Amino acid sequence: MLVKDIMVKNPITIAPEASVLEAKDLMTKNGINKLPVLDKNGALVGIITRNDLMKSSPSDATTLDMFELGYLLSKLTVEKTMSRSVKTVCESDTVEEAARLMSDYSVGCLPVLRGNILVGIVTESDVFASFIRMFNTRASGVRATVIMTEEPGQLAKFTAAIAEKGGNIVSIVSSDVDSTNHRMVAVKAASIGIDDFKKIITDCGAAVDDIRNV
Repeated sequence: MLVKDIMVKNPITIAPEASVLEAKDLMTKNGINKLPVLDKNGALVGIITRNDLMKSSPSDATTLDMFELGYLLSKLTVEKTMSRSVKTVCESDTVEEAARLMSDYSVGCLPVLRGNILVGIVTESDVFASFIRMFNTRASGVRATVIMTEEPGQLAKFTAAIAEKGGNIVSIVSSDVDSTNHRMVAVKAASIGIDDFKKIITDCGAAVDDIRNV
């Protein structure tokens, strides 16, 4: 699955010269927490979030009255508050790459560019929703977490054995474990019982970390 499959197209944007009050109103009106900032030529120059707005708000200990506060905030521009260093992705990047960037740089969204043109935005919620689809979490079956030796053909042998027993794999994902010569595989299969599944795992020389009906 690619970023273009999950992104929000033509996202709402704001200009750098707009006030932070305008940014706040846009976010509130549209139920969003982030706004890409585009200059007059349509180039991405930053991003502003609700957290940025909170940081720009005066302290509760301020002695200014509400009218003075409103005036000051109306003069405070997005350009002075936004984050200028923005991580981005392309439409053709994978969802996994987008998730890695969000994790590595602790950001909650990524503007999506086509060349230098903003065409979308992808958020943590979009990524989570895509993982639910990719891992087919709503499908029923037997789910097993298996520890197997890291060697060529081991996973193919395992999946072939499931098919021979009439099982239909609906999702599978593998990851590294602490041991350098082992791999953890989480697999969900329909049309197969737990006992048959356990025997397949044992016959393949693997170990069951967890197995259950879901």
